[in-house]
Amino acid sequence: MTPAVELRDIAVHFGPVVAVDGVSLTVAPGEAHALVGENGAGKSTLMRALFGLAPLARGEVWIHGQRLLRPTPEVALAAGVGMVHQHFMLVEPLTVAENVVLGREPIRKGLFDRDRARAEVRALGERYGLRVDPDRPIRDLSVGERQRVEILKVLYRGAQILVLDEPTAVLTPPEVSELFTLLAELRRSGATLLIVTHKLDEVMASTDRVTVLRRGRVTGELETRNTTREAIAHAMVGRDVGALPLPSSVPSDRESLLDLHGVSAGRLTDVSLTLRAGEILGIAGVEGNGQTELGEAIAGLCELASGTIRLAGSDITHATVAERRRRGLAHVPEDRHRRGLLLDLSIAENFLLGRTQHYRAKSWGGLGIDRQRLLDDTTRLLERFDVRPADPEVLVRSLSGGNQQKIVLGRELENDPRVLLAAQPTRGVDIGAIERIHAELDALRKRGGAVLLISAELDELLALCDRIAVLYRGRIVATLARSDASREALGPLMTGAGRVEVA
Repeated sequence: MTPAVELRDIAVHFGPVVAVDGVSLTVAPGEAHALVGENGAGKSTLMRALFGLAPLARGEVWIHGQRLLRPTPEVALAAGVGMVHQHFMLVEPLTVAENVVLGREPIRKGLFDRDRARAEVRALGERYGLRVDPDRPIRDLSVGERQRVEILKVLYRGAQILVLDEPTAVLTPPEVSELFTLLAELRRSGATLLIVTHKLDEVMASTDRVTVLRRGRVTGELETRNTTREAIAHAMVGRDVGALPLPSSVPSDRESLLDLHGVSAGRLTDVSLTLRAGEILGIAGVEGNGQTELGEAIAGLCELASGTIRLAGSDITHATVAERRRRGLAHVPEDRHRRGLLLDLSIAENFLLGRTQHYRAKSWGGLGIDRQRLLDDTTRLLERFDVRPADPEVLVRSLSGGNQQKIVLGRELENDPRVLLAAQPTRGVDIGAIERIHAELDALRKRGGAVLLISAELDELLALCDRIAVLYRGRIVATLARSDASREALGPLMTGAGRVEVA
């Protein structure tokens, strides 16, 4: 049988950095093939090479027995390959419909047929359970909604080979279930799937074979039915990966470090909560129910319609972002590209953001930066979080998404904050790095700090949190102690099917 995809001896270099080093891969028609590995292992780069977005240093790309002599996105699309990107390729001022049909716009009497575009996109979304308003501008969408648009773009173009780079990273459990129902239906119709993911439960449940990459090379090729989650994790990181012990309850007389009273902003309505010292409070909810607004309200990134916010007893309702940071609030934003990093600056320069006062040089009247100290501290951070490559002068744009996330988290933890606001802190991060990030959050709790953890991963919330609050339509509808929380208890609350009193 002619393979749907065949990669032969693929190598990709970025200057002196060897991202992919001699990788060969074969995928049969109709197969679901997973590509796993640590952050920086070369998974996304390999798939970008397949789609013509990363230049080949050497190697060949074959689709259905035909070699793509000069792989480009246009050539790949013409061959039936579509890619759903981890980092969105969307035009923010345009609407959902305009983004989906971009380059293949329906025409009527020589002009763009906007009504037809809206109708086609709406129908496509309803058909596959990826509903999103065709008339909304991309800039107004949540992260999860943007992901749906990326998937709709590929489906609209009729691709039969789908490359999905961390497709569930921004989806809630019900949305993940809907996505894999869709992917199963696409396979029945003859589609071939290449899935880059860190979620090994999804690998085990939804794929036929798995290829493991480490430092740009293939280190394992396994049949899913003949392996285990633990075996794949060991192949990825070279060791067994453990879990944190379940958190215990936090005494109610602990100092209150964060208090919200009657806070409303955007979709957020009359939210009150208290976060105590030595506690991780989780926020669960289906994407788009006010999580983004909650994080931005606390961080000082949006105006409140009403309500007050206090940090360690001080009113910060009208404080600037910088003032909140000085008083001990750190923030890991849900979208690291828009809120957490400057992609065209180096790792060291990003480490400096919000921390300039720590690196004032004694010369030049205190106006300069002590660059050597900055580079030394950044190198220490890279080693602590195992960022690859561990070069403080590398541009952040060249790093994998998981390594970018480690930089954001490391920078925010560097000042040992009293309160860490962490929105989706393990999004797009490999299993070994997730273990490290969870340990860092747990360590902050044990030092007497507090974490407000906004996450779409119920397993993460259940593993880390002392209490879990559920947001539905902008309101907190329940707050459960860890002993009372489970997937079965949280699921109905997240979808509005259940109610309990807020504790």
